[in-house]
Amino acid sequence: MEERIRYLFRQYLENKCSREELEEFFSYIRASDRDEVLRGLIKKVYEHMEQMPSLQTYVNEEGTLILTGKAGVSDVTVPKNHSRRRWLAAAVIVLLVAAGSVLWRLNTPGRHHPTLVTASLTKRTTEPSEYKYLLLPDSTQVWLNASSSLEFPAQFRSDKREVTLSGEAYFDVRHTEKAPFIIHTGRISTTVLGTSFNIKAYPDRQHIIISVSTGKVKVSYNNVPLATLVKGQQVKVNSRFNTVVEKEIAPAEVAAWQQGNMSYEDETFEDIVADLERLYNVKIRIDNDAIRALKVSTSFRREIGIEQALQVLCKLTDTMLRQSDGWYIIQ
Repeated sequence: MEERIRYLFRQYLENKCSREELEEFFSYIRASDRDEVLRGLIKKVYEHMEQMPSLQTYVNEEGTLILTGKAGVSDVTVPKNHSRRRWLAAAVIVLLVAAGSVLWRLNTPGRHHPTLVTASLTKRTTEPSEYKYLLLPDSTQVWLNASSSLEFPAQFRSDKREVTLSGEAYFDVRHTEKAPFIIHTGRISTTVLGTSFNIKAYPDRQHIIISVSTGKVKVSYNNVPLATLVKGQQVKVNSRFNTVVEKEIAPAEVAAWQQGNMSYEDETFEDIVADLERLYNVKIRIDNDAIRALKVSTSFRREIGIEQALQVLCKLTDTMLRQSDGWYIIQ
């Protein structure tokens, strides 16, 4: 089995895994949570691979596994043209850190364990036009959209798992019956046990939008329940929390941004423009105040580019687009 794990590890690092090998390796990692022998084997393979110069792998002063070859460790930045296989390969590297690097630190006499302090928090952020894949301490997967941040502890409590989100993210939460997963976005909290869903909660938006693709989600404001959502349902909460709108959506639309689909339904013109600024990392000014609150429904592919996307919006709103000193100006 040790040779098999070593083989799968190298296949991942070189991005050569077949789908069957991918599933096999994930099964080993998941099983190591409950199997001491398997966990020891993974640790042994980790230490062996870490010593191989061809992988350019080493352990820094804090006991963190560093890969200076094809991918990073604690989080993975994903440009828009990377394939899903690359995302999965990156996810496995992160899993190996959880199953290998942490074990290495726990079993090294006298080594300081700064990342295992329960009170410490980790914050991951994305720049405009940047995405990141994150694997949380409980193996929950998170895809963080542009100009967003997620704050989470180095180790979750046994009775609940809490994170704080600003911006947009898609969550695939690992099921834990006795420890609900809670996402805080301002005064709104979203609670789940094991499900996949999307939250859009940028500070400058008029609405917080929560959409569910699997499982069940409870949405609350200051601990007062607002809605309970299941697969294919969405809730839109006004930023002043005086309106709550629920509707049915196609599961494929829950996190359309992951596939490069930009979809808006009854969104304000101002919110859509703010979205485009984040996604394309550009500066846009609305000189026509009359259209800021105008409700717009449209969709387009991200790769059409900022100019064509803005032309679509201008055509829908009977406005004009011009450029000046690095700004896109709508009037």
